[in-house]
Amino acid sequence: MEYMEINQTKTKFDDWRSVTLSLYMGLVGYGVMVGIPVISSAWSEKLGFTAEQVGRVAGADMGGLSLGAVVVAFIISRMNRRYLVIYGALITIFANYLCTIFEQYEIVLWLRVLSGIGNGIYTGVAVAALGATIKPVRAFNLFLFAFAFSQAMEMRVLPQLSMDGIYWFFIIAISISLLFIKWIVPYGIMSQIKSDKETSSIPDVPKYILWLAMGAIFLAYINIGAYWVYIELASFSYGISQSWTGGVLFWGSLLTLVGCGFAAIANNLYGIVKPFVGASIGMMIIVGLLIGGITDTNLLISVFMFNFLWIFTDVFQMATVATIDREGSFSALMPGAQGMGQIVGPNIAATILGANYSYSAVFVMCMIFTGLSIVVYLIMRNKLEQYSPQLLEK
Repeated sequence: MEYMEINQTKTKFDDWRSVTLSLYMGLVGYGVMVGIPVISSAWSEKLGFTAEQVGRVAGADMGGLSLGAVVVAFIISRMNRRYLVIYGALITIFANYLCTIFEQYEIVLWLRVLSGIGNGIYTGVAVAALGATIKPVRAFNLFLFAFAFSQAMEMRVLPQLSMDGIYWFFIIAISISLLFIKWIVPYGIMSQIKSDKETSSIPDVPKYILWLAMGAIFLAYINIGAYWVYIELASFSYGISQSWTGGVLFWGSLLTLVGCGFAAIANNLYGIVKPFVGASIGMMIIVGLLIGGITDTNLLISVFMFNFLWIFTDVFQMATVATIDREGSFSALMPGAQGMGQIVGPNIAATILGANYSYSAVFVMCMIFTGLSIVVYLIMRNKLEQYSPQLLEK
């Protein structure tokens, strides 16, 4: 059997302009996901949506993100990426602008789907570009380091804005990136390799292994989506003050900085698999901490550790896919897997709450799906070892 080899030659994706713009686009693209606790509260308080409706709208946004990423994954290897970014950005801008006009639940629900689709196309290109760099672990760690500052900023800025102000915040942010559209590398690595008549052994790895990796990401994000959408509303239901919860969310977001540092150290010492499994087990514990009820103390511990461990799961799952997939199709699909988890998670939670169960049942559900993500990831790793032993251990 011929083992897989990974291309270690720098490409245009390693140029600082491509990396910088991809980082910025990734932060903007994941902006709604990052700010979802604040945005969810705004939908509830400023538009009067019920807890169940908030879950549906948040799920619609993330579901659109997933669909957009699926679309871009199928065409990114054949289409100019600059055009994809322009199309995605315009769709998102248009949908967000309409959200400033219409406030009815049914209309907002479908506009968030439309916004998510454009955002998925836009974000998929950015993630694929980061995954195409010579050191994807470093690229994603850098992205998530910047992600921490972005998250902290959103937790401070978005609560000060009106509902329309929140929509305009994202319209302006995404518009800025279009000024630097020429920094986007138009075609992927495999296109460059083919044009140079070089060979690659990447196709020796069956696609089902990458689909297993996607499955693990999807399952992990069911937990992340449900937890992150409802953590603020759940704390309010237990009588936690808005000021304390807001402070915990803001300062907790800074723990992602610490997570990035530890992720880099863990990668150097233990590779990819062991840090991911350890972080996922930790995630199950800190989510389960809230099953018995929420207090000021356990909210602080849970949110802080959630942000710390979220970085680990993201870095190592994204790096797993990018290490194997050099063409970029599956890297572009990662926001889709995340978005699909983000739609399924909040919707399962909304169904649980709609059936008059408590938030404790939601946190039990989160634990279960995190455990399933570990199982699927380990199956994927076992299958991958047949084609590239120790690839994820380095």
